[in-house]
Amino acid sequence: MAKQHLILVVTALMASMVYAASAETTTSANTTLDATGTAYDVLQQNNLPQGLLPLGVQSYALHAGGALEVTLPGECNFFVTVAGKRFKFRYASKVSGVIKSGSISSVSGVRFQAGFAWLGFNQVTRDGNNLNIQFEKSTQSFPVSAFAQSPRCN
Repeated sequence: MAKQHLILVVTALMASMVYAASAETTTSANTTLDATGTAYDVLQQNNLPQGLLPLGVQSYALHAGGALEVTLPGECNFFVTVAGKRFKFRYASKVSGVIKSGSISSVSGVRFQAGFAWLGFNQVTRDGNNLNIQFEKSTQSFPVSAFAQSPRCN
């Protein structure tokens, strides 16, 4: 019952944000900057964990249609540990994608180290308690909890 109530509250909040964003984008060249929220809030409002972005986001823009652009202070490298195994991620100073409830598609500026190769992301999709990250030629599943906290850049 409490979970259903929370879903209703989140849905109502998202609907009001979509309305506010659409009204604001008509007066600001299709760009919305949420002065009261953060890029981490945008992730959480779309049922994605805030840890998909590292600490230190300097600015972000959320455009009509869900295009999200995030600026970091510089390139950011960090590890995510799952079941004792470390996975290395690299974020450029500018990352972007199209965010919708439960997913980010057309991701750019983010790479994942697989052996000696660096693979680009295509999409991140939430599936229950898992995040499925689609790389250039494969998909890796991670528990959502692995991205519960925003990592620090190395």
